[in-house]
Amino acid sequence: MEKGYLAIVLHSHLPFVRHPEYEDFLEEDWLYEAITETYIPLINVFDGLLDDNIDFRLTISLSPTLIAMLTDDLLQQRYIHHIEMLIELSEKEIERTKHQPEFNSLARMYNDRFKNARWVFVDRYKRNLVSAFKKFQDAGKLEIITCGATHGFLPLMEVNPTAAKAQIEVAVRHHEKHLGAKPKGIWLPECGYYPGLDNILKGAGIKFFFLDAHGILYASPRPKYGVFAPLYCKSGAAAFGRDLESAKQVWSAAEGYPGDYNYRDFYRDVGFDLDYEYIKPYIHKDGIRINTGIKYFRITGSTDHKEPYVRQWALDKAAGHAGNFMFNREKQIEYLFDLLKKKPIIISPYDAELYGHWWFEGPEWLNFLIRKIACDQKTIKLITPMEYLKENPVNQVSTPSMSSWGYKGYSEVWLEGSNDWIYRHLHKAAERMVELANSYSDANGIKLRALNQAARELLLAQSSDWPFIMKTGTVVEYAVKRVKSHLLRFTRLYEDIKSDRIDEAWLSDIEYKDNLFTDIDYKVYKG
Repeated sequence: MEKGYLAIVLHSHLPFVRHPEYEDFLEEDWLYEAITETYIPLINVFDGLLDDNIDFRLTISLSPTLIAMLTDDLLQQRYIHHIEMLIELSEKEIERTKHQPEFNSLARMYNDRFKNARWVFVDRYKRNLVSAFKKFQDAGKLEIITCGATHGFLPLMEVNPTAAKAQIEVAVRHHEKHLGAKPKGIWLPECGYYPGLDNILKGAGIKFFFLDAHGILYASPRPKYGVFAPLYCKSGAAAFGRDLESAKQVWSAAEGYPGDYNYRDFYRDVGFDLDYEYIKPYIHKDGIRINTGIKYFRITGSTDHKEPYVRQWALDKAAGHAGNFMFNREKQIEYLFDLLKKKPIIISPYDAELYGHWWFEGPEWLNFLIRKIACDQKTIKLITPMEYLKENPVNQVSTPSMSSWGYKGYSEVWLEGSNDWIYRHLHKAAERMVELANSYSDANGIKLRALNQAARELLLAQSSDWPFIMKTGTVVEYAVKRVKSHLLRFTRLYEDIKSDRIDEAWLSDIEYKDNLFTDIDYKVYKG
């Protein structure tokens, strides 16, 4: 009999990036890289576990914007072109490196991986990877949960609860449409919580959510079992807290497994290393060098001199690290079981893109770990939060603290000098959207279309990805442009609706560009 539970939670999210007005748009590569390097490798792991009759449980969030992109015909077609270009490049690399055996074997590895990605995407799952995750859900192995509609940071919407409610309700409806059932859990965007938000969650049918550790530890009254058991809010929704020890072992590049010198170096890519004329057909149309995903070197150490990547060494390390992680969780659970006099639950949440994209060997590590837990020990049981609540229906009632999993644990990442200017506009737009929903309760025809598009534009402007990018300084110009574009479109829609002067040609154009949530109902903003 097990002494405790482990819940591994993967948060899968990308902001909605779709630009049909351009032949080749740089930020769309975020999706294509994630498909090739994270989602398909994870799907392959899960398929392998099913084929080998290995029982497992994982929880994974699929954000509504990610689902919208994965099911979009234009982006699906563009991904196929993307992966076929990588297949072509890898074949050229096999020829170029034929006298460099240490690199030639890697070129062949990438060629195999890219061909497999195309086969999985086109042939096995008919271009819809959401259906792959749904298969594992229906088999009882994955608990798929939702997120905010556009990953809006909810603590900064507290001034307009209707705006927060719309983020949740649109997400729940979108999830049900694509996955066949309403979600029982939610990944709060950035783990952002404020007291009272759980009432909105409960009203939408959400039964559990996740917080960073301090959101639970600073709850009132204080939790008897720390983060090793969930709390029930007064609304009845359950809050699970992140375990810092297990998270750091995997997440930290400095102290965790991903920084091991035998793992692949993320930053050395042929898109930057090779001759410009040779690589030019495989980078951005404007000549901007980009990551191709073909990387030949291992981390090696804190040095600019990198040694060639040796795949078998990396796999051996991944297996060893999986065993170490399992051993540490066994000892942690045994200690907690004796201390708490009940079975603890260890919540280990991570960004899904860590697995494969940032940490190339991450999917293999996860595969080794699940198989070891299934076959090599009896202390740990993999579980989903909903299964835990069914087995343990009685839990402490408390009110979690306002918190996030961002830097310093609160709102600073999304509200500071580089991005604070956006909120006066977002709050005003949300106020106006509520006004529109209350003023036009039975719209039809072009006015209905305009009202629904206004809701889409507001949701897109609220994405937490834009202030995050402004703070971190990566593609700031693009993030600023996205916020301004959506707010300007919203404002024009608001004024056109109010004056009954809607330009149908312009409306059709932005409906085509910002086409997510095709069945959205603007009345979700009705107060």
